[in-house]
Amino acid sequence: MDTYDAADSNEHPLLGGLIKVGLFLLAQSIAVMLIAFVALLVSFGTSWSATTEQASLLQPDDPRSGTLLLKEDGATTEAIRLSTDVDITVSGPTLRARVTQAFRNPTKDWVEATYVYPLATDGAVDTLKMVVGDRIIVGDIKERQQARVIYEQARRAGQKAALTEQERPNIFTNSVANIGPGETVLVQIEYQESVHQSGNEYSLHVPLVVGPRYNPAPIVQSVDFRKDGSGWGATTDPVPDRDRISPPVLDPARNASVNPTSITVRLNAGFALGEVKSHHHNVKVESPDDTARVITLADHAVAADRDFELTWKPAAEKAPSVGLFREHVGDADYLLAFVTPPAAGQAAQKPLPREVVFVIDNSGSMGGTSIVQAKASLTYALGRLQPNDRFNVIRFDDTMDVLFPASVPADAAHVGEATSFVSALQARGGTEMVPAMRAALTDKLGDTGMVRQVVFLTDGAIGNEQQLFDTITAMRGRSRVFMVGIGSAPNTYLMTRAAELGRGAFTHIGSVEQVEERMRGLFAKLENPAVTSLSARFSEAKADVTPAIIPDVYRDEPLVLAAKLDKLAGSLEIKGRVGDRPWSVTLPLQNAAEGKGLSKLWAKRKIGDAEVARTLRELTPEDADKTVLALALDHQLVTRLTSLVAVDKTPSRPEGEPLKLSELPINLPAGWDFEKIFGERQQPTQLRERHADARNQPATRRPTPAAPDAIRLPKTATSAELKMIAGLVLIVLALILFVFNRRQPLLTDAA
Repeated sequence: MDTYDAADSNEHPLLGGLIKVGLFLLAQSIAVMLIAFVALLVSFGTSWSATTEQASLLQPDDPRSGTLLLKEDGATTEAIRLSTDVDITVSGPTLRARVTQAFRNPTKDWVEATYVYPLATDGAVDTLKMVVGDRIIVGDIKERQQARVIYEQARRAGQKAALTEQERPNIFTNSVANIGPGETVLVQIEYQESVHQSGNEYSLHVPLVVGPRYNPAPIVQSVDFRKDGSGWGATTDPVPDRDRISPPVLDPARNASVNPTSITVRLNAGFALGEVKSHHHNVKVESPDDTARVITLADHAVAADRDFELTWKPAAEKAPSVGLFREHVGDADYLLAFVTPPAAGQAAQKPLPREVVFVIDNSGSMGGTSIVQAKASLTYALGRLQPNDRFNVIRFDDTMDVLFPASVPADAAHVGEATSFVSALQARGGTEMVPAMRAALTDKLGDTGMVRQVVFLTDGAIGNEQQLFDTITAMRGRSRVFMVGIGSAPNTYLMTRAAELGRGAFTHIGSVEQVEERMRGLFAKLENPAVTSLSARFSEAKADVTPAIIPDVYRDEPLVLAAKLDKLAGSLEIKGRVGDRPWSVTLPLQNAAEGKGLSKLWAKRKIGDAEVARTLRELTPEDADKTVLALALDHQLVTRLTSLVAVDKTPSRPEGEPLKLSELPINLPAGWDFEKIFGERQQPTQLRERHADARNQPATRRPTPAAPDAIRLPKTATSAELKMIAGLVLIVLALILFVFNRRQPLLTDAA
C-alpha cells in the first residue's frame, strides 16, 4: 500500500501539488467567508436595531395607544403610558370637572412619572385622589415647599405618592412616584369653574395641551435690590422656571400621538336648550329632556393636541339677562351674580373716532394654520375700519416692524398697503412679545378725543408672562388692550390677564372657519361704547365683593360678581353708564337659586385680585403672598404657593431597587409647524428618562439634563453603515494579502 502511494506520487507530482493547493485555498476561503459573515452580521445587527427603534416610533401597532418605545442598553422597551378621561357636569352657571390620568408602567423598572398639562385658567383646583388597586388615597393641601418635602420623603421610602403643583394658573404638573413594573396608578383631580357667557351664547373651554413656550434669555434683566440699603442686588431671569414649563414635545411627523383623551359633558343648563355645538371635535349629543344634554366624543378618545370648546344657546331668541345664585358654606353665604347690561342704541350713539393699533405675531409657533387664521383675522379687521379712524400695524417675531411711523388715516390707500404687508408675512423666529407691546402702547398722537385701542393677535406661547403684564401696567395710559387668541391651544392665562390689565376683552379664534364670526363679535365691542362707572352696593348684608374694582364691560358681555356675605338679606343694586346714559338694576337676594361650588369660585377670584394688585403694585409681594396663601389654605385650593399631595402609607418599592424618572412628552398642538419651532426636522423626539435614585438627587425637582429646547435624538444606523464599509474593505485586503502570500508557494509547488 505504501509502495503504491509513493510510486503514484512520484509519477504525478504536479497533480498532487495542485490538489494540496486547492484544498488549502478552499479551507482559507471558507474561513475568510465565515469571518466576513460574522462582521456583516454584527454591522447589520446594529442597523436593524436602530431601524427597528425608528420604525417603532413611526409606526406603532396601535396609533391611539400613546405608546413610545425607547432604546436602552441595546434593548427596546416601552415607555410609560398615559391616558386621560375628562368628566364635566354643568349645573346652571357653574361646572365641576374631574380629570383622571392613568399612568401605566409596562417596563420592568420602578418608575417615577411627571406630566405637564393644562387646565382652565379660572379653574379652582381643590381635590386630588390617587387610586392604587382597590385603595383610594385622598390628597391634602399643603404649602408648596412642605408638599414637596412630603412627596420626596415618600418617594425615597418606596411609597406611592402623587403631587399636583401649579406652574401657571393654566399649567400644572402631576408627579407620581414608585409605579411598579406592570402597575397602573390613577391620579384624579377636580376643579370648579364658572360658565362663560357672551351675548346669547354660553360656553366651556377645556385645554388639552400645553403649547411649547418661547422663553427669552435673560439678556435684558430686571434688578432686585436688597432692602437693607447696602446697594447690593441681583439680576433676575425673566423665566426662572423655564424647565418646569418646557416638557418634551413629540414631532407629529415621526411619532404617533400620545395621551388618548375621552371627554364627557353632562349639561344641565337650567333653561330650555337650543343649539349645542362642539367647535373642534366630533361629538355625539343625547337629549334626556329640554334642559339637559349628554355630550361625548364620537371617536370615544382623541389625541390631546387641541382644546375642546363647547357652546350652547337657549331655545328662546334671547338668553336670560340676569342670573343670581347662592351657596351656604360654614358661617357665610356666597353669591354669584350675572347681569348683562342693555346695548346702547346705535341711533342714539354717534361712533367716536378711534385709533386702532393692530399687532400680529408671526413667530415660529404661529406656523401652520395659526398664521393663516391670524392673517385672515387681521385682513378682516382692516376691512372694518371706518374713514374717520386712524390705524397702524406692527408685526413681531424675535424682531419687529412698525408699518407706519405713526397712525395713519384708514383710507383706501393706507388700508391697501397694510393688507399687502399682512399677506406677505411668514411665520419664523422667536416670540419677543414685550417690545411689540411697548411699541403698541406708545401713544404718539395723544389725542384724547379719539378712543385708543390695541388689538393683539397671538397664540401667547411665551413663558415670561409677568414681563408682559408689567409692561401693560406701566404703559397702558388711555389705551385699551384687546387680546385675540389664535390657534388650537392658546395661552389663555396670558390672554385673559393681559385683557384685564389693559381694560379690554379676550377673543379666541380656534379655526379659520371661526374668523369672521369671532372678529365680528370683537368689532361689536370695539365699535360700541363700553358700560362704564360700574358699582355694586348691598342694602343690608356686609359683603366682600370680587372684583374689588369693577371693570368696564363690553357689548354682549355680562358683569360677573362674586361675594361673601355675612347674611343673605336685602338686595344688590348695580349702577353704571351705558354710553352717556345712566343705568341701574336691583336684585332681591331672596330670589337667588341654589348654586354649587360658589365659595371656591369666590376664593379663586379673590386670589386673582391679589395677583393683579401685586402686578399693579397696589400690594407688596409679601402682602400679596399672605393673602393668596390664606385664601388657598382656607378653601383648599392649589395655587403657586400651595400644592396637593397624596401618599400611600404602605411602602411598595423594595429597598435598594432603583427608581427611574420619566418626563412624559406632550403632543404638538394641532396645526402647529414643528420645524418652525424646533428647526429642521431630524429625528424623533425621545422621552426624557433618567435614574431618579433618591441618594443622588436633591429634594427639589431634578433639572433636565438637556437644554429645554433640545431634542433628544435616538441612535441611528449611520455607524452601522460605516462598519459595513469597513468590513468589506478588510475582506478585500485579506484576499489580496492571501493571494500575495500564497503566490510564491503555489508557483514552487507547480514547478
